[in-house]
Amino acid sequence: MGDLEIRPAVADDIPAIVAMLADDPLGSRRESPDDLTPYLTALERLSKDPNQHVVVAVREGRVVGTLQLTIVPGLSRKGATRSIIEAVRVHADERGSGLGTRFIEWAVDRSRSEGCQLVQLTSDATRTDAHRFYERLGFTASHVGFKLQL
Repeated sequence: MGDLEIRPAVADDIPAIVAMLADDPLGSRRESPDDLTPYLTALERLSKDPNQHVVVAVREGRVVGTLQLTIVPGLSRKGATRSIIEAVRVHADERGSGLGTRFIEWAVDRSRSEGCQLVQLTSDATRTDAHRFYERLGFTASHVGFKLQL
Protein backbone atom coordinates (compact mmCIF):
# COMPACT_ATOMS: atom_id res chain seq x y z
CA MET A 1 0.00 0.00 0.00
CA GLY A 2 3.02 2.29 -0.08
CA ASP A 3 3.09 5.46 1.91
CA LEU A 4 -0.60 5.53 2.82
CA GLU A 5 -1.52 7.64 5.83
CA ILE A 6 -4.95 7.58 7.49
CA ARG A 7 -5.53 10.76 9.48
CA PRO A 8 -8.32 13.05 10.67
CA ALA A 9 -9.80 15.22 7.92
CA VAL A 10 -9.09 18.96 8.02
CA ALA A 11 -10.74 21.87 6.23
CA ASP A 12 -8.18 21.80 3.40
CA ASP A 13 -9.32 18.23 2.60
CA ILE A 14 -12.94 19.25 1.97
CA PRO A 15 -12.66 19.87 -1.80
CA ALA A 16 -11.16 16.40 -2.34
CA ILE A 17 -13.67 14.74 0.00
CA VAL A 18 -16.66 16.37 -1.67
CA ALA A 19 -15.32 15.49 -5.12
CA MET A 20 -15.21 11.82 -4.08
CA LEU A 21 -18.68 11.99 -2.51
CA ALA A 22 -20.03 13.40 -5.79
CA ASP A 23 -18.16 10.96 -8.05
CA ASP A 24 -20.89 8.39 -8.63
CA PRO A 25 -24.48 8.37 -9.90
CA LEU A 26 -26.00 8.72 -6.42
CA GLY A 27 -23.58 11.32 -5.10
CA SER A 28 -23.75 13.42 -8.24
CA ARG A 29 -27.44 14.06 -7.46
CA ARG A 30 -27.06 14.92 -3.78
CA GLU A 31 -23.68 16.64 -3.36
CA SER A 32 -22.72 20.23 -4.26
CA PRO A 33 -18.99 20.54 -5.01
CA ASP A 34 -19.50 24.16 -6.10
CA ASP A 35 -20.54 25.27 -2.58
CA LEU A 36 -18.22 23.92 0.11
CA THR A 37 -19.66 26.05 2.93
CA PRO A 38 -22.07 23.42 4.31
CA TYR A 39 -19.33 20.78 4.26
CA LEU A 40 -16.90 23.04 6.11
CA THR A 41 -19.58 23.82 8.70
CA ALA A 42 -20.33 20.12 9.11
CA LEU A 43 -16.65 19.20 9.49
CA GLU A 44 -16.24 21.86 12.17
CA ARG A 45 -19.22 20.45 14.08
CA LEU A 46 -18.04 16.85 13.65
CA SER A 47 -14.49 17.69 14.75
CA LYS A 48 -15.82 18.92 18.12
CA ASP A 49 -17.59 15.61 18.84
CA PRO A 50 -15.29 12.91 20.27
CA ASN A 51 -17.64 10.20 18.93
CA GLN A 52 -17.16 11.31 15.33
CA HIS A 53 -14.12 10.38 13.27
CA VAL A 54 -13.98 11.79 9.75
CA VAL A 55 -10.76 10.54 8.24
CA VAL A 56 -8.93 10.67 4.96
CA ALA A 57 -6.42 8.37 3.35
CA VAL A 58 -3.48 10.29 1.91
CA ARG A 59 -0.91 8.93 -0.52
CA GLU A 60 1.98 11.07 -1.78
CA GLY A 61 0.29 14.19 -0.41
CA ARG A 62 -3.03 13.54 -2.17
CA VAL A 63 -6.35 12.63 -0.52
CA VAL A 64 -7.38 9.31 -2.06
CA GLY A 65 -10.13 8.15 0.29
CA THR A 66 -12.48 9.16 3.08
CA LEU A 67 -14.85 7.66 5.60
CA GLN A 68 -16.78 8.63 8.70
CA LEU A 69 -16.84 6.46 11.81
CA THR A 70 -19.44 7.24 14.48
CA ILE A 71 -19.29 5.73 17.96
CA VAL A 72 -22.76 5.17 19.45
CA PRO A 73 -23.15 4.26 23.13
CA GLY A 74 -26.39 2.37 23.72
CA LEU A 75 -28.66 0.51 26.10
CA SER A 76 -29.56 -2.48 23.93
CA ARG A 77 -27.34 -5.54 23.82
CA LYS A 78 -26.58 -5.12 27.52
CA GLY A 79 -25.40 -1.54 27.13
CA ALA A 80 -23.24 -2.24 24.10
CA THR A 81 -21.41 0.45 22.23
CA ARG A 82 -21.56 0.16 18.46
CA SER A 83 -19.97 2.00 15.60
CA ILE A 84 -21.40 3.08 12.28
CA ILE A 85 -19.25 3.35 9.17
CA GLU A 86 -20.55 5.88 6.65
CA ALA A 87 -19.53 7.83 3.55
CA VAL A 88 -16.81 5.40 2.47
CA ARG A 89 -15.25 6.65 -0.73
CA VAL A 90 -12.09 5.71 -2.59
CA HIS A 91 -10.76 7.87 -5.42
CA ALA A 92 -11.52 6.31 -8.82
CA ASP A 93 -7.86 5.72 -9.68
CA GLU A 94 -7.28 3.90 -6.35
CA ARG A 95 -10.15 1.42 -6.64
CA GLY A 96 -8.92 -2.16 -6.65
CA SER A 97 -5.68 -1.19 -4.90
CA GLY A 98 -6.65 -2.61 -1.49
CA LEU A 99 -7.31 0.84 -0.03
CA GLY A 100 -10.99 0.07 0.69
CA THR A 101 -10.01 -3.04 2.64
CA ARG A 102 -7.36 -1.14 4.56
CA PHE A 103 -9.87 1.60 5.36
CA ILE A 104 -12.51 -0.79 6.69
CA GLU A 105 -9.86 -2.64 8.70
CA TRP A 106 -8.84 0.72 10.20
CA ALA A 107 -12.48 1.44 11.12
CA VAL A 108 -12.97 -1.99 12.69
CA ASP A 109 -9.71 -1.70 14.66
CA ARG A 110 -10.65 1.79 15.84
CA SER A 111 -14.10 0.49 16.83
CA ARG A 112 -12.48 -2.22 18.96
CA SER A 113 -10.21 0.33 20.62
CA GLU A 114 -13.29 2.45 21.42
CA GLY A 115 -14.91 -0.55 23.17
CA CYS A 116 -17.49 -1.31 20.48
CA GLN A 117 -19.15 -4.71 20.39
CA LEU A 118 -20.72 -4.22 16.95
CA VAL A 119 -19.79 -2.44 13.73
CA GLN A 120 -22.60 -1.60 11.34
CA LEU A 121 -22.99 0.16 8.05
CA THR A 122 -25.57 0.73 5.38
CA SER A 123 -25.08 0.71 1.65
CA ASP A 124 -27.56 1.89 -0.94
CA ALA A 125 -29.51 -1.01 -2.42
CA THR A 126 -28.12 -0.21 -5.89
CA ARG A 127 -24.45 -0.56 -4.83
CA THR A 128 -24.16 -4.29 -5.46
CA ASP A 129 -20.36 -4.18 -5.90
CA ALA A 130 -20.07 -2.53 -2.47
CA HIS A 131 -22.31 -5.23 -0.97
CA ARG A 132 -19.99 -7.97 -2.24
CA PHE A 133 -16.99 -6.03 -0.92
CA TYR A 134 -18.46 -5.73 2.59
CA GLU A 135 -19.49 -9.39 2.62
CA ARG A 136 -15.91 -10.39 1.70
CA LEU A 137 -14.79 -8.46 4.77
CA GLY A 138 -17.14 -10.42 7.05
CA PHE A 139 -20.17 -8.14 7.19
CA THR A 140 -23.58 -9.78 6.82
CA ALA A 141 -26.73 -8.30 5.31
CA SER A 142 -28.71 -9.01 8.48
CA HIS A 143 -31.22 -6.16 8.57
CA VAL A 144 -33.48 -4.14 6.32
CA GLY A 145 -32.84 -0.42 6.59
CA PHE A 146 -35.36 2.38 6.36
CA LYS A 147 -34.87 6.10 5.86
CA LEU A 148 -37.16 9.08 6.11
CA GLN A 149 -36.07 12.16 4.18
CA LEU A 150 -36.65 15.33 6.22
